[in-house]
Amino acid sequence: MYSIDVDKDIVVGIKEVNVDSVIPHEHVIYSKKEILKNNLKYKKENLNDIIISTILICSTSNVIIDGHHRYAALKELGYKKIPVTLINYFSDNILIMDSENNMKNSYLKEDVIMNATKGNLYEPKSTMHFIFCNKLKGWYPIILVSSLYDLSLSLPYEDPLL
Repeated sequence: MYSIDVDKDIVVGIKEVNVDSVIPHEHVIYSKKEILKNNLKYKKENLNDIIISTILICSTSNVIIDGHHRYAALKELGYKKIPVTLINYFSDNILIMDSENNMKNSYLKEDVIMNATKGNLYEPKSTMHFIFCNKLKGWYPIILVSSLYDLSLSLPYEDPLL
């Protein structure tokens, strides 16, 4: 089902959630968010299918683990519900590397969650989450457990300009 083979307890579910119920833990890069937002807006205006990777969130806290730019772009475009993959963030098979790609837990997961819930956001792209692939016996970017989601068919969209 996913691009890599992970423990069955990692992915808790895939669903649509209220955009205001998720909590970022990092700031976004404005230019990257704007490019994504403009691309999504263009596709919507031209009635193209809009396929996007789900946003990965901690299943117990709703903190975004991966997908801050997608989240920010969808929110600014007026989406009220967003597609998420709920993950068991505290699994030993998920770790955080720092921006220097040090292969160790550079940040504590508890600190990421606590800082996010307090609004103390990390710099953009400062935390990189990796997940262990059982088949390949190595660590890979966590986005590989994200699912593709067709926004044009299932999510209500409200144009903020109307």
